[in-house]
Amino acid sequence: MGKVVMYGSVSVDGFIADEDDQPGPLFDWLTSGDVPLDESGVLTVSRPSYDYIRPYWDEIGVTIAGRHVFDMTDGWDGTPPSGIDHVVVVTHRPEPEGWDPEGWDPEAPFHFVDGVEAAVARAQELAGDRIVEVAAGDVGGQVLAAGLVDEVRMDVVPVVFGAGKRYFGSVDAQHLLEDPDVVIQGSRVLHLRYPVRR
Repeated sequence: MGKVVMYGSVSVDGFIADEDDQPGPLFDWLTSGDVPLDESGVLTVSRPSYDYIRPYWDEIGVTIAGRHVFDMTDGWDGTPPSGIDHVVVVTHRPEPEGWDPEGWDPEAPFHFVDGVEAAVARAQELAGDRIVEVAAGDVGGQVLAAGLVDEVRMDVVPVVFGAGKRYFGSVDAQHLLEDPDVVIQGSRVLHLRYPVRR
């Protein structure tokens, strides 16, 4: 099975969005370079960021996100972000009214699952030996607290929010990580990768 990676862009003080769910400048690094990150031509990063992020994105088989993110993005209009094959949505509510998987790309389905343990199991089944990415925030913090995260990847952006949505959600217990095994400076971002201590 592929590893489970908690990932997200984060402010220096640990937030993934402000209190109104706005990311502010957290994704500015994705347009601050001159190397195209994908075919869209919209995302352009520095060479060090490209060399780190592109291979990682290519390894992701499934992303796990919360229902809140799914609803905020309107299900990414039926196409999972960054070319991901599957998105497992953790929710305690039924599928959204009017949600029509037949009207969306059948090669990129969404799976609605109740609970993080079930979400990780379903994601690993779908991903095979590829990476299962867990979005930072409440769901990511719950997966970490359940002992199911293998590594934490952070794209640390030079901004202080002061308040907002925390990278690790509402985790209320201590979890030790190993020393970072990757530290890469890009343009307007510092990429960090921490194995989770077992």
